[in-house]
This record gives sequence, structure tokens and C-alpha cells, in this order.
Amino acid sequence: MALAPRLDLRQTQSLVMTPQLQQAIKLLALSNLEIETFIGDALEANPLLEAGEVAREDGETAPAGESEPAADSAAGDESALDIDPGALDRDRDTGDGEWGAAHGATPAGELPSIDERGGDGPTLAEHLAEQVGAAAGDSREAFVARHLVGLLDEAGYLATDLHEVAAELGIPVAEAERALAVVQSLDPTGVGARSLGECLALQAREADRYDPCMARLIDNLDLVARGEFARLKRMCEVDDEDFADMLAELRGYDPKPGCRFGGAGEAAIVPDILVTAARDGGWDIALNEETLPRLVVNRAYYLELRRGCAGKEAQSWLGEKLADANWLIRALDQRQKTILKTAAEIVKKQEGFFRAGVSELRPLTLRDVAEAIDMHESTVSRVTSNKYLNCDRGTFELKYFFTSGVGSADGEGASSQAVKARIKALIDAEDAKKILSDDTLVALLKGEGFDIARRTVAKYREAMGIGSSVQRRRQKRLAAGG
Repeated sequence: MALAPRLDLRQTQSLVMTPQLQQAIKLLALSNLEIETFIGDALEANPLLEAGEVAREDGETAPAGESEPAADSAAGDESALDIDPGALDRDRDTGDGEWGAAHGATPAGELPSIDERGGDGPTLAEHLAEQVGAAAGDSREAFVARHLVGLLDEAGYLATDLHEVAAELGIPVAEAERALAVVQSLDPTGVGARSLGECLALQAREADRYDPCMARLIDNLDLVARGEFARLKRMCEVDDEDFADMLAELRGYDPKPGCRFGGAGEAAIVPDILVTAARDGGWDIALNEETLPRLVVNRAYYLELRRGCAGKEAQSWLGEKLADANWLIRALDQRQKTILKTAAEIVKKQEGFFRAGVSELRPLTLRDVAEAIDMHESTVSRVTSNKYLNCDRGTFELKYFFTSGVGSADGEGASSQAVKARIKALIDAEDAKKILSDDTLVALLKGEGFDIARRTVAKYREAMGIGSSVQRRRQKRLAAGG
């Protein structure tokens, strides 16, 4: 077959992301406070934009009555913000660099994203939150621990009484105490303490120096402050050399471990979404108007500028500014609708939590919410990023409401916490002469409607600190004296 050059025409489909659409996608992942910063920059760059005061009753932003009508834009179409990331991966010439920036990467030549500004590093809350998942025994314990992290002051202390926390979350005080133990096991040592003495005691335990003598010294910090060393030596029952070592050890501890982290003062959480109980038994869900940005187009100024634009270049510039202003208003309005739609579905799926507390959390995935609101999973992921919801039980990050689960006979699934509770109940009630093996537990759970594998039962059992059937049999024999 002869080889010769030829010209062929082919049709292909690819997703082309305009700069505006790329920016609209970025807006979804920003919190309301970050949006305020973004709008401040937009107001400086576009003379046609001004801060408006008009808001609809549902809490969403609306252009003022004198604003120019919004031009047709991709941002006005809900599906325009609902992008399959796989399509972007298939066409790397359609703004893949911008996509990377939206997920934390900074392309060459661009300014850092809002998340990357400031060189203080992670805040204390961010540093602790990264460790909670690995330290907690299960997602429920992690949920409570993260809530406690959010209550710590900038020095790392917990000033809120655990009884109040338990009542707020609808859990037993003992469960709040276990979650606090998780927080107190994190780095830096000493965080989560409720007093200076407890902070120092945590550090002494970490250094393996918390013996009865050190415990007495820490219990009497007021005497240390007054310099009553002779009295302290008698109380601690140590000689001069040991006492000097104990004092040196004590003075080496950090009384404010949380202050090592920058930006602690900026870490105050301002909720983006407010959820309150409605009179009809449902829920009122709205965006936080205190941080809700409102923009309008200054029509009078636009008409004044248009009369003064004689040349084509000036007219073109003014047209671009008007289009940019209208687009941004539409994009922000669509962002708010998407956030409210997502939050409403989360509240619907996790209504048990809002009524009864963390014990009623149901297994929930991003896909569950995405399918319910007819959006892509990646869109829901962006919407729930950096967003906080406030309700009667406190302020929670949206991602906290996504918990793992296992299959059940009714097809709806069961929370992993519910399964763990049932495993513990079965083991607590087992006969000392007939210890339940993991295989037997699987059979019993399946009989109750839980479709769970043996390795999952073993994982849950170990996470709760419960030994194997062999270990439990040995322990119960020793306890019975045989």
C-alpha cells in the first residue's frame, strides 16, 4: 500500500472550560468568609460593582432593582457548576492547571490561593484535626473529638464543661470523656487540658515522669508559685537533689502548648449555614447573612460611563466590565442555591442527629447526597469543603456528617457505631463457658439483619479494645479463679 499525505476531517467531543466557569467552580469550595475576600478584590477591580443591601427572604442574594439584568451566562445554569473531573482528566488542554489550583496546587505565575496565604502554617485546630482520624477508635468518637477540638482556646485548653458538651451532642458524659482522652493523646502534648495542672500532668505522663512525687508537686502548684519548697519537699517525700530535678522537669513543660501554632487567633469558626427547628416540626435552613456577600451593578454609574465612552476601545472595555459584573452576581447566586440545596439534603439524611444527637448519625456518603440532588459527587465534595453548619447542638463542618456504614437486611445500611454497639452488647452478655468466636458473632449479627464480614467484626472488636475469644476465655477463667 502506497504511503502518501492526505487531509482528513474528524469530529471529537471535549469539555472546554472557560475562565469564568473555572472561577465558578472555585467559588463553590470557598467559605463565606473567603468569598468576602474575593468580593473585596472584585469591587476594587470593577467600577460597576458595588455592595448591595437587597436580600430575598430565603437568605439568598438578589440583584438590586436598579441593577442591569444579568446577561446569559454559564453560571446561570445549575449544571454549569456540576463538572465531572474525569472529563477534565481526559482533556488536559481545557484548563487542567486551573483545576489543580482549585484543589490546592498553584500553577506557575499565579498568586497563592486563599488557603495558602499567610506563612504561619496550620492552626492548632487544623493540626489536631489531621490527627483525630488515626487516634479515634471509630467515626463517632472522631466526631466528638473534632467537636472538642473546635472548643479549645488558642492555648489549647478546654474551658467548656464536659457535661455541657454531652448534653449538646446528646451523648453520655462517659463518651465525651473518652473523646477528650483522644484529644489529650494528640500532639502537642498537653492540649485538651482543663487546667494548668492537668496540662502539666499530661506532659509528665508523656515523659514517663508522672510518679506519686511528681503528682503531689503538680497538685500543689500554688505552693510552687509561692516558693514554699521546704514544705513541698516534705509533701513529696524527696531529698534536695530529687526535688531540684523535679522542679527542673516541671519548668521544662509548656504551660500553653497551643500557642506554638500560628493563626490561632484567626481560627475562630464562623458558620456558613444556620439550621433551626421550624414550628411545623421541620427545619429552617439559611445561609449566614452576617457573612453573606451581596453585590449589585451600579446602573447609574454605568449609564454615565457609557455616555462618556466615545471610542470603540472604551466601549469594549465597559461592555466587558458589565458582563463580568453580571456574571459574578449570577455565579454567587448560583453558589448559594447549590450550598442550600446540599445542606438541606444533609439535614434530611441526618435528621436523627439534629433531633437526638450523635448516636443517631446514619451512614452517609458524598454519592448519596449527589444522587439525591442530581449533581456530580465532585460538586458535593466542593460544596462541603470549608463550610460549617450551626445548629442547637453546636457548629460542625459539613464533612463531619458523612460517616461509614455496613449493609443491613433492609437495604438502607446501618451505622458502624450501631454495629459496634451490638457487638459489644453480645460480648458483654456471653457465657463464660461459651465464649463467642468472631464467626459466631457474624452469624448472630446476620440473624439480626447486619450483613457484615468476619474481618470487619474483628476490626470493630479490636477498635473497641475487646480481646479475641481466646483472650476473653482466659480472662474470665482467671476472674472466676479457675
